[in-house]
Amino acid sequence: MSPTALSRVLLACVLFACVLLVTCGSAVSAAEPKRPNILLIFSDDLAYQAISAYGDPRKLLQTPQMDSLAASGMRFDRCLVTNSICGPSRAVTLTGKYSHLNGFYNNSNSRFNGAQETFPKLLQRAGYATALIGKWHLVSDPTGFDHWDILPGQGVYYDPPMIANGQRSKRTGYTTEILTDLSIDWLKQRDNSKPFLLMLQHKAPHRPWEPAIQDLGWDHDRFYPEPPTLFDDHRGHSRAVAEAAMSLSDHFTPVDAKLTPFSGGNAEQKRAWEAFYGPRNQEFEKRKLSGEELVRWRYNRYLHDYLACVKAIDNSIGRVLQTLHEMGEADNTLVVCTSDQGFYLGEHGWFDKRWIFEESLRTPLLIRWPGVVQPGQVNKDIVSLIDLPETFLEAAGIPVPTDMQGSSLIPLLKGETPANWRKSFYYHYYEYPAPHQVRPHYGVVTDRYKLFHFYQSDLDEWELLDREQDPLEQRNFYNDPAAAETIVALKAELRRLREELKDTDQPPRAAHGNKPFPTENTGRN
Repeated sequence: MSPTALSRVLLACVLFACVLLVTCGSAVSAAEPKRPNILLIFSDDLAYQAISAYGDPRKLLQTPQMDSLAASGMRFDRCLVTNSICGPSRAVTLTGKYSHLNGFYNNSNSRFNGAQETFPKLLQRAGYATALIGKWHLVSDPTGFDHWDILPGQGVYYDPPMIANGQRSKRTGYTTEILTDLSIDWLKQRDNSKPFLLMLQHKAPHRPWEPAIQDLGWDHDRFYPEPPTLFDDHRGHSRAVAEAAMSLSDHFTPVDAKLTPFSGGNAEQKRAWEAFYGPRNQEFEKRKLSGEELVRWRYNRYLHDYLACVKAIDNSIGRVLQTLHEMGEADNTLVVCTSDQGFYLGEHGWFDKRWIFEESLRTPLLIRWPGVVQPGQVNKDIVSLIDLPETFLEAAGIPVPTDMQGSSLIPLLKGETPANWRKSFYYHYYEYPAPHQVRPHYGVVTDRYKLFHFYQSDLDEWELLDREQDPLEQRNFYNDPAAAETIVALKAELRRLREELKDTDQPPRAAHGNKPFPTENTGRN
């Protein structure tokens, strides 16, 4: 063969190899799309009423960063929790299983079994860099994370003790800002050859609702519009409802009201704290308020403090989102903003959560995923935190364990609600009596109704709520003859759900906790 012919053959081989390489590379890219990063921003006791994107008529607070997630993604209007209390809700979110299967029932004596399967473990094994920063509240050490830096127990708002990968330390500053700094540091220092899972879990706005110093007086002593049920007497319900210890009238403590000395931070912070609360507290003491006027004062003090904590979270979200943008990761990051449960902001005269009533049962859920979720979408299907593990796993292309009990939200995020999507939802709360004396109850929830059962030996009662006839949930329709057929149908659906979810046995005694009911609520639970 002549040199010229040989050159032509070699050139043809090179060209063929290039075409083959490009073709194979394209096939690989098509088969293995880039896996998204996952950012889960998980607050504690964040009420949907406090997020301006949800349109509470009181217009309590402007939350521009959370609103931006809603505007650029999807707002879920019916995200429900399975057990409205901090630790159990976190265990559900990790495992995709109800409390009776993951073993974490309450905040009193439960301990999370870190040997069980969780979605962070599955992501970690699939090559994700994984980190957990903030409130853990599951007693055992976190598992499934390359890096973890957590608040012991409930955590505190100022100068928090923390545990980083087993090593204890004490940080200086305001906890919401510290957790944000630590999260941004991890994002910048992580192995950027891997997709990441970052779980940023705020303590705020959990009780006792201590604002950042710069946010004291943020609302200029505003008098807030009152919810129509602020002075609810609960006469339309079972005695279980009246027994609850979470009212602004009877259970709002001096710690809650900031009538006690500042207990954290440095001398400069203490001076600023006392400069704000001191004169206002003196004026309060002079007025010697009682009855409804005292409740109104507590309501306004509560909202100033609670909403200031939410304001700090919103600022935190903005900082983290800006970091993603600066790193070039924003377009490939699935961002989820949610809370362990809802919270009462004066509705029914309450603070706290635990109940199957709407403000407790329903939690905010905002999801942004560029290229998948069209901007400005609103979804009204019944979804739940129990759906998040399956959503994350499907997004990452990882098979979902068959014993998980939720459903992936990805079809909904794409604007397509499957024909077999849930029309009913199962709820079960356990912890009793401490710290708020809310009776254990389980029930079924639909778009319109809630049927639930208080099942203890000294209180065996049913309630039926009809959100169409009574949207404020002040009346029990269970003994209404007109509801008889509805009750039969709902009890059948409740039996079906309990069997499907394997919650047909009597809960173990330990499921309800082992703390006696305190004579005085400390304001720390």
